[in-house]
Order: sequence, then structure tokens, then C-alpha cells
Amino acid sequence: MDKAAIIAQAKDYIANEGDASFKKEVEDLLVKEDWKELEDRFYRNLEFGTGGLRGVIGGGYNRMNTLVVKRATQGLATYVKKASPEKAAAGKLAAVIAYDSRHYSPEFAEAAALILAANGIKTYLFSSLRPTPELSYAVRKLGADTGIVVTASHNPAKYNGYKAYWNDGAQVIAPHDTGIIDEVNAVTSIKEITRLEAIAKGLLEIIDKTIDEPYQAMVRSRLFRPDLIKAKGGDVKIVYTPLHGTGAMHVEAVLGSLGLKVITVPEQREGNGDFPTVSFPNPEEAAALEMALALGKKEGADVVMATDPDADRLGIAVPDGKGGFALLTGNQLGVLLADYIFLSLKEAGKLPKKPAMVNTIVTTGMQKRVAASYGAECIECLTGFKWIADVMRKSDAGEIDTSIVFGTEESYGYLVENEVRDKDGVSAAALTAEMTLYWRSQGKGLLDRLDDLYKINGYWRELGISKYFQGPEGPAIMNGIMAEYRKNPPKTLGGIEVEKVRDIQESVWKYAGKTEPVDLPKSDVLQFFLKDGTVVSARPSGTEPKIKFYASCCAEAGAGGLEAAKAEAGRKLDAISKDIRQVIGN
Repeated sequence: MDKAAIIAQAKDYIANEGDASFKKEVEDLLVKEDWKELEDRFYRNLEFGTGGLRGVIGGGYNRMNTLVVKRATQGLATYVKKASPEKAAAGKLAAVIAYDSRHYSPEFAEAAALILAANGIKTYLFSSLRPTPELSYAVRKLGADTGIVVTASHNPAKYNGYKAYWNDGAQVIAPHDTGIIDEVNAVTSIKEITRLEAIAKGLLEIIDKTIDEPYQAMVRSRLFRPDLIKAKGGDVKIVYTPLHGTGAMHVEAVLGSLGLKVITVPEQREGNGDFPTVSFPNPEEAAALEMALALGKKEGADVVMATDPDADRLGIAVPDGKGGFALLTGNQLGVLLADYIFLSLKEAGKLPKKPAMVNTIVTTGMQKRVAASYGAECIECLTGFKWIADVMRKSDAGEIDTSIVFGTEESYGYLVENEVRDKDGVSAAALTAEMTLYWRSQGKGLLDRLDDLYKINGYWRELGISKYFQGPEGPAIMNGIMAEYRKNPPKTLGGIEVEKVRDIQESVWKYAGKTEPVDLPKSDVLQFFLKDGTVVSARPSGTEPKIKFYASCCAEAGAGGLEAAKAEAGRKLDAISKDIRQVIGN
């Protein structure tokens, strides 16, 4: 990108950006003639992808700022009106907006609300931080046509984002995703209105308790053993951290109302967009739970829990029997919750005629075996919780002949209720607390139950590898890696023969010189199915400039026992990891 083009883009941005601080950032860069930084801010427009926006906060078209949010919202508003012309003409369109603790989240949320209001769409806005799952719940409860949550999930503090939802409470998928993107890209002018005008016209309404209280009641209603909790809930001690995000309000209220002892890490309880006590506010990262684990050890906790900033993900750690705590992976907690849900429904005589759970194509294969042990199906879908929600929608509509009782993905996402159509760290925390109490009443900890399941279903272990490719050249590097894999797929990984390849972008299975169609929506994912049953997947992230690899393998707990199976699985994954890292240079 030459200097003239950079200067033209920068001046256009300055002329249109209403926020003085973002405008000044770009003005100062022009004065300094910092062409490298300016190029990074203007070499492209921050892409409104299939999940919305996510990027570094700052001035420029390749940053998260008020102008970019306003343009995205104008495009969303235009699409919503075109999708429901009769409701638009009658002035009956509605939207809901929530936001988390990140910098500029309140400002971005209000900017979006006023754009929607200016377009004649009544907008319900929370007055302060609320979790993503509550936004999904609110869309469904209020019968809204769309929803927005301002969050960058578990990204570092310099990021913010914007996720768009449809009228079913799920993140948008085809055809709405591409339809919204087209409208966003076509925006040439933005309709605006002031807050006072929006309120006076009945186009902006603040909602808090009208949604908070029903949401909490719904979470409690999804528990299976209220009598057990009432009788012995005080016996379980929980240490919890919201990691400076939105979770404390609901997790404390729900668990506290059940009589469970919840001790929240005080330094991390309040929302803070700097996330001062962690490098990454991500419950997948062991480092993010250091303070919670220290408090858990001090308090003798039965379980340590953490939610990410928008409280849609849940991570836990449990006593390891050696004076410390073991962190469970998203796959392991997903297995335990699936087992507990099926077990509880079966014991209560409430297991549906054709029960099913949903997980993604990169989630552990162990869940399929656990589901089968209860006579249930495990339906797979693309990565991303919107696809799990889509399977639930199809079940509701009778398009598939199953009853969905649980949805989960490997990246610490769980959904245990029907009233929400996105992962829900609050309800997952409540059910995990009950599950901990139940197995304790049976004389077991969660690790004991997990070992029981390994002995029955084989020992499953997973591997995740990610590498970031920042800057203008990043997408080309990732595309090159995927293109090379497609052109020359590996014959072995970790010394194990690759038997089949599933190319979801090309919608084709390839094996033994044959091809078969893939029954999934197109997505840039390659999967290698090894002779021993191991599955290795590669996909560029849809929200960050990185490529991600997943591997899931199983070793049967045979004559050598569980420890031998664990060692075998470890050897396989170490060899596979070495092969992957040679390709990505990490």
C-alpha cells in the first residue's frame, strides 16, 4: 500500500470518525509519518465476518472503533428491515444489545443502539455488563429480530468485538450471515439519532431485572437434583473467578440462592478491561487460573471455576488427591457433563425417546461413545456454537428426528438448556456444581468418575496447536499452508498412516482412490483420519489471525490398564505434534 493511498484512507477516516480520541490517534500517526503503523490500520477494512467483528481497539478502518461499529450496525439494520419488510413497515422490529467489560464496550453498545433506533428498530439495551448467554436468552424471551453483544470473548485487553444474533437467539448463519456482510460492505451513509430522541420516540429501552431474574430462574430450573442441593449443598465449597468480566452477578446469585458456598477471587471480581491480573482472560489457559487455584488451595475448595469476560465459557479445576488441583480440558468437562445429563435423565425416567447431544467436528470422539452407552446419538457439526444452535433449531422444527439435551465444543463451551442458543458458562457452572455434589454423595470426585468413563470408553486425549500470523501477509501464509495440505496431504502423521481425508471446503471425502460427498456446510477445514482412529484437523481461525490444529486419539484400557493407555496416547500425540510444528515452524 503506497503512502498516497494510506494518506487518502486516513483522511477519509478522520473526516467521518466522531470519536475525538480515535480521530486523534490517526492524526498523530500522520504527523509522525509512522507509515508502518498506518498501513496496518488501513491496508484493509476490519472484516465483518460470519460471526461479526473482532479486532484491536483504535483509530483506522482495520481497528475496532465507533465508526466501524456504526457502519456494521447500519448494514445489520438494513438487512433486518429487508428480511422482515412487513414488520419494518409496521414499526414492529426489535433488537437487544449487551456488552462486556472491555474498553469502549459501553460506548460501542450505545452507538449501535442509536443506529438501530435511527432505522426504526426498537432497541433493548442493558445498563451495565451482562453475559453473552443472557443476550441470547433476551432475544428469545423478548421476541426480538436481532441481537448484538459487544465482546472480544477471551482475547487480550487490546481487543474488542461485536457478535450479531438472529431472532432465534443464535449467532447468524447462512443466508443471513452473507446477507448482512453484503449490506455492511455496501454502506455509504449512516442514519443516526441522539439518545434523548431515541428514548422520547420509544425506540430505546433499558432492560435489567426484567431479564436478569427470569434468566436466573431458568438456570436454576435446569438442575436435576434440587433436593440433594437443598440437603447437602452447604457441603460443597466453590472458588470462582469471572476474570474481570461479566460472570460474577449471575454465578454468585444462582449458586448462592441454592445454598452453595461460593468464594469469588476478590481481585478479579469486578469488571476491568485492562484484565490487570492475567495476560489472557481465558479459562483455557492455566496461568489465568493461578489466583483462583491459590485461593482454592487455601480454602480447601471442592471445585475451582472460571468464566471468560463474556461468561460464555467455563473452565474448572478439581482436587487431584495430591494436595493440588488438576485442570480439566474442555473435552473432559464436556464428557462429564454429557454423562451426568444422560445419567440424570435416565434415572428420572425423563430420557427422550430419541435422545441426542451435539458436538463439533474437532471435539473428542469420546463423547460419541458416552452418548451411545445411554442409547443416544452424538450429532457432529462445524466448529462454532452457532452450528450447535442450528442443530437445535432443526430438532425443534422437526427437520431431524431427535431431542437435543446437550451441546458442547472443545473450547470450553457448554449448553445445557433450550432457552439459550449459545454457549452458557453460567448454567454450566450451576450444573457442574450439582454434578460435583452428586458424585461426592456417591463417594467419588470428578476425576474418579472420569477414570471410570475412560475404563469403559477408552482413554481419550486431545492436542491443540495454534500459531498466529499477524500483519498484511498473515492471511496469505495461512492460505498457503492449507493449499499445500490440499495439494499434498500427508501420507502419515506421527508415523501413523492417513487412511481418509475430509476436505470440508471442497465438500469431499478422499480415501483409497475414491471420493464421497461431505454432508456439512462448506468451511475451510481439513481433517486427516488415521489408521488407528486418531483424527487430526486443521483450520484457520474465523475470529483471529491464526491457524489451529486439533488431534484426538484413543488408547484402549486393556491388559496394561489405564496408565499404559495414557502413556500410549501421549506417545502418539507427541509424534503428531512434531510433524505439525515442522509445517508451521512453531
